[in-house]
Amino acid sequence: MKLMPDRPIRGLLRGADIRSDLALSCEVCVVGSGPGGSVVAARLADRGVDVILLEEGGYHVRTEFDQQEATAFPALYQEHGNRATDDLSIAILQGRGVGGGTLVNWTTSFRTPETTLEHWRREFGLAEMTTANLNPHWEEIEKRLNIHEVTLDEVNENNRVLWDGGRKLGIGVELLKRNVESCLQTGSCGLGCPSNAKRSMFLTYLPDAAEKGARVLANCRVSRLVKSAAGDRSRIATAEAEVLDESTDRPTGRRVVVTAKHFVVAGGAINSAALLLRSQLPDPHERLGKRLFLHPVVATTATFARRIDPFYGAPQSVASHHFIERPGRVGFFLEAPPLRPMLAAIALSGFGGDHREGMTRLSHTNALIALHRDGFLPDDEGGTVRVKGDGGRRLSIGYPLSPALFEAMRESMKAMARIQFAAGATEVQTGHLPRLALKSEREISRIDDAPLGPNRIGLFTAHQMGGCAAGSDPKRSVVSGELVHHQVENLRVIDGSVFPTSLGVNPQESVMGLASWAAQKLLHAFRGA
Repeated sequence: MKLMPDRPIRGLLRGADIRSDLALSCEVCVVGSGPGGSVVAARLADRGVDVILLEEGGYHVRTEFDQQEATAFPALYQEHGNRATDDLSIAILQGRGVGGGTLVNWTTSFRTPETTLEHWRREFGLAEMTTANLNPHWEEIEKRLNIHEVTLDEVNENNRVLWDGGRKLGIGVELLKRNVESCLQTGSCGLGCPSNAKRSMFLTYLPDAAEKGARVLANCRVSRLVKSAAGDRSRIATAEAEVLDESTDRPTGRRVVVTAKHFVVAGGAINSAALLLRSQLPDPHERLGKRLFLHPVVATTATFARRIDPFYGAPQSVASHHFIERPGRVGFFLEAPPLRPMLAAIALSGFGGDHREGMTRLSHTNALIALHRDGFLPDDEGGTVRVKGDGGRRLSIGYPLSPALFEAMRESMKAMARIQFAAGATEVQTGHLPRLALKSEREISRIDDAPLGPNRIGLFTAHQMGGCAAGSDPKRSVVSGELVHHQVENLRVIDGSVFPTSLGVNPQESVMGLASWAAQKLLHAFRGA
């Protein structure tokens, strides 16, 4: 094992480097540097396209990742880690910075399931989104990012609970693929990798793009896209950004204006929709900000006599998709998340002495999560993104919790409890308020009687999708099958916001593959113009 070398982004400008207003021009302006924007920028720059990429977050490197949650959450997460739905019922963990979510995700890498792609083709007319079309892009990405399956001896005790308990019960489990090289198993993926083992965008595709001439600007929050001066609502002329102070994250008063022939919005779900809403782009069918999906997460924690130490080792190395296909009901899949102290303090239910007791058992605690595949039932429209006040800087995020989702949550919690008891747990706790503690498998049926509702059960999301849904019908979607805005001809949205449903798997690699494919489409259109 070794520390992977730093790889600076050539010519990158941070907020402190921008001392006055800037007026820049390029062929393609990309907004956002996560798995979508970075791959697009690299693909275009490699073919000689003049690219400027604007990122609202800061540029952070290995030496800044001190493995402390108090440092990482304010620096590397949206709204300092406090983003949530309006009613505070769902906590939203979403990365922010040069590299976007790849800075802080837990490295789990899946291709988009064929069942999901087939659903999109049938229900949304996305005829070209096929495994055959996307496979070449995923193959290149997997090679570039060293995505590979873990071995069983790399599975930590926390993930071993899912592996052992699932196998004992005959529940299908699988070893996961991770985008790492020479991983030191620190368990700090969600806080920024301290050894550069994680093949994040700021170490891979962004330096690739910069070495081919792309210009990358950090601490530049795009406030709006501006239509052409002639009033042509079918084209964007400029992107206007405000420069943020690196230490306070507040506007400095300086501005960057980028003029381009084509624009790619890749701010991620929630942020991309918010930008288009602030820009007051045409939305004749009121689809913008709709169909937001979150893979809503419930957790169960379990106490073991043996040490689990859920804060060490690869955060995720085992999953189960045994329950993903539940005809007529919401499917779900299972994973084992890391539990570092601050995240554990948020996740564990209870108050006062009850909560304190739970924290004292952290080294003997396992956590399992169920991620629910929303958007697949005919009446499941997901949530909404809206902007309000202060020029649209404040967001309104709504997500209704349906009876179908509650049914799936009860079933997923019972499945996780069975797995944890099968693996040797002495007690299983749910996220209900008040906390529900189960002493044996015989008590699992108590989950059916525990109340569910907003703020009656702990809910989280680390996977945000939708808000700018793709589809062949403009009455039901924001962008076309080639991810071109239905009403604005030189605007594409290329990130997880275009997914018309959730995925049923962790989204990182799906976003990258789709971005590579869409960049190829843009190149064809660009060179053909």
